[in-house]
Amino acid sequence: MQKMHIATTLAVVALVCAAVCPGPASAQPPRSISGIYPNLAYWNNLGECGTGAVVPWAGKLWVITYSPHSPKGSSDKLYSVTKDMQLEPFADSVGGTPANRMIHRETNQLLIGPYVISHEGNVRVLTPEAIPGRLTGNARHLFDPANKVYYATMEEGLYEVDMNSLEVTPLFQDDQSHGSKLGPDPTAYEVPFAALPGYHGKGLYSGQGRLIYANNGEYSKQAQSRPDVPSGCLAEWDGKSKTWNVVRRNQFTDVRGPGDLLGNPNPETDPVWAIGWDHRSLILMLLDDGEWVSYRLPKASHCYDGAHGWNTEWPRIHDIGEEDFAMTMHGMFWRFPKTFTKANSAGIAPRSTYLKVIGDYCRWNDQLVFGCDDAAQSEFLNTRKVKGKVAGPGQSHSNLWFTSPDILDQLGAPLGRGSVWAADPVQANDPSDPFLFSGFQHRSLCLLHGNKQPVTFTLQVDREGNDQWSELTQITVPAGETVWHALDAKEPGVWLRVVADQACDQATAQFQYRNDDIRNPADAAIFNGVRTGDSVNYSEGLVRVRGDRLQTLGFAAMQVEDGKVVHEGMYELDGDLKLVDIKDATALKWTRDNIAIPENVLTIDDASILYIDDNGNRWRLPKQKTSAAKSGDFGPVRISREVATERDLLHCGGSFYELPARNAGGIAKVRPICSHPFAIHDYCSYRGMMVLTGVDTNAESEHIIRSEDGRVAVWAGVIDDLWKLGKPVGQGGPWKETAVEAGVASDPYLLTGYDQRALTASSDKATDLQLEVDIDGTGNWQTFETLSLEANQPQTYEIPSQVQGYWIRFTSTNDATMSAQLTYE
Repeated sequence: MQKMHIATTLAVVALVCAAVCPGPASAQPPRSISGIYPNLAYWNNLGECGTGAVVPWAGKLWVITYSPHSPKGSSDKLYSVTKDMQLEPFADSVGGTPANRMIHRETNQLLIGPYVISHEGNVRVLTPEAIPGRLTGNARHLFDPANKVYYATMEEGLYEVDMNSLEVTPLFQDDQSHGSKLGPDPTAYEVPFAALPGYHGKGLYSGQGRLIYANNGEYSKQAQSRPDVPSGCLAEWDGKSKTWNVVRRNQFTDVRGPGDLLGNPNPETDPVWAIGWDHRSLILMLLDDGEWVSYRLPKASHCYDGAHGWNTEWPRIHDIGEEDFAMTMHGMFWRFPKTFTKANSAGIAPRSTYLKVIGDYCRWNDQLVFGCDDAAQSEFLNTRKVKGKVAGPGQSHSNLWFTSPDILDQLGAPLGRGSVWAADPVQANDPSDPFLFSGFQHRSLCLLHGNKQPVTFTLQVDREGNDQWSELTQITVPAGETVWHALDAKEPGVWLRVVADQACDQATAQFQYRNDDIRNPADAAIFNGVRTGDSVNYSEGLVRVRGDRLQTLGFAAMQVEDGKVVHEGMYELDGDLKLVDIKDATALKWTRDNIAIPENVLTIDDASILYIDDNGNRWRLPKQKTSAAKSGDFGPVRISREVATERDLLHCGGSFYELPARNAGGIAKVRPICSHPFAIHDYCSYRGMMVLTGVDTNAESEHIIRSEDGRVAVWAGVIDDLWKLGKPVGQGGPWKETAVEAGVASDPYLLTGYDQRALTASSDKATDLQLEVDIDGTGNWQTFETLSLEANQPQTYEIPSQVQGYWIRFTSTNDATMSAQLTYE
């Protein structure tokens, strides 16, 4: 087979003095806010600057960054972080789009991106010319693991590299054409093409005599707008043939085993895991004793759901020095047992939900370090009118987030939604994939089918996680009806599966899980000083990361005293967190013109907040009952903005929401994060921090950065500090003294993410009121109750805990003037 040799760069880690590199270490450690050291931020010159990998090695923390599509290299770099929190770029960095990492135990070298680092910290480089493609994974060699390692690319390139000489042998060609130039036989080349379905490769691992590769995307226009089209694949190769075997045609990310970065210690028998998803739920694949077994888990967030795969950077299963591995997937931290096999599958458990986009993570100096994807200059496909024409960050950059390992259990309360069947054909007596049953305090199941006669569904439970199944209960669903079934919190079991007693052309089994959302009011003290409805002396303004490689934050600020503007100026915040008036009228005007808050993109009426999406669909959100949130005297405030790459925060009615990109479900899959009493004017991401404007004049705290002239200030923390605010609450509905037409459904009103839900309904005429829930955020409306209303007699109804879904709507049998208002406490 063709061999390729490279010129290697051998050097003790060389440094470059650039804007990204601070000066000599000082006696005082750099300032940090909420675990972010602003001086450690890293930047590139392209549309995205994500963190590809973070690994402790040779006394330092090593970090690589990536650009969105740079198979031939880029301005991205290899960095090392010293114990005194200084950032050291490697002088001979070649960039690219790397996210691979592995430790080769026999030669005691770290492989991270295209760099090979000895245990002494010496770095050698695999150049893009020698190993073309976007490097995504490493794995131990199937036949010569002591001397060789596999490298895979995002476009199905596969290489073996000699760990002594760094000689590269191509095994499968990197395909930047995405299949368009392969011809009828992809194997009819000296170096064949893999020609796998899907694209956007992610994980690579070896075990049980095979090499396993995952990709998580689809190269099609349809995949850029719909999250439910076929996408991605999990594939395996025997190490000898010219073709791969597709294991499963779904989107997959990490492939891992109990050996983690070192590779499995017993490769012939140790299990291999692959984590992925489809539009129904998460998918966990297990290779055990030579056979693949599938399981399903619920999703916390839908921000990762895009079928193109771009939104999913870079879920992992990883050893962080605890009894169990830690897994990140779809916005949830998971506990993942190192011993997971078919006969020992207990122990996977949700820990908490998060908002950061996390590319990799590790344990270093007794801290948990997250490498994040914070601020991309390009919006990619993440545009919507509610954001307006706001300019993106002037330069892409990201940062590391240093926390206690305890944070894995301390952010958002676990939330899980997902199905084993979603209007799918089902065979009689054929069990579904096992769906996670343990780890949640509140569990319910929604069942429906399209048959013309009743269908009985049997729930089977694996109580110990040993693949021994027994009947839990039977549920008969009449034709044309929907049954919500509460799963007793005290009922033990690890996995649940569903069996239909007859074939169904369409059947749905949708699970809704959550844990109690208990928050400590004292935690919200970090936001003290942010403007409220009572504030009369404060500052506010528009913020954006500046361009021209300044690596500063621009703040078009106003100082207000007694409700009147007394000062305006263009301020700049740097990496040392110094905020100064740069007295630049041109920059001030540009910022106000290009970062302006859009107006008239939401409608607030007596009933609730009306959101009309880019396709003209109407949605309604709660308002807060507090006078501060209701007053409307704050002036225009930022409603929607990207604060982590391809993730928006929606802010309205005194609540923050996580808003997926339109190609990942958009507003239909929104989830509430918190509610609060503050008058936040603007917000954005800068050096890994979340920066808010709207700060009281005399406020002081470690989170408040005041200008040198004392006139203006911003608040700084991280996006996941929002969990320290109050749990989501609100009041509203689709109707309030509204003229309602018989048989016409109301606007959808948000239901998901709230735990105490009471409806008050009234009508000026006697009528029946039908209550429907969209069970999965796709417009799958199912009736769960019909209330009979007497004229002018309001009725209160507590929504049963087992009735869960994304949105609720109402339909009256008669024309009437009606109210349907929900209170979420």
